[in-house]
Amino acid sequence: MKENIHPKYVEMKVTCGCGNTFVTRGVKPELRVDICNACHPFYTGRVKFVDTAGRIEKFKRRYSAFYQKKEQQDK
Repeated sequence: MKENIHPKYVEMKVTCGCGNTFVTRGVKPELRVDICNACHPFYTGRVKFVDTAGRIEKFKRRYSAFYQKKEQQDK
C-alpha cells in the first residue's frame, strides 16, 4: 500500500446553530452545522414551519381557487 496518502484524523468539535455541540473525529478541528439531531423535526417530533418570503401565503393564493371549487362541489 502507498504511504502518506491518507489525511490525518483529529478530534473535531461539531457546533449546531441551536447551540448543541458534540465531539467526533474528522479531518478538520471544527465544524459548524445549521441543523442537528437535537433540533431537526424528524428526530424531535416537533414540526416547525419556516415561512421564507411568504411561501405559505403564495401557495394559498395559488391554490385557493382550486380548494374553493372543491368545497363547493362537496356540498
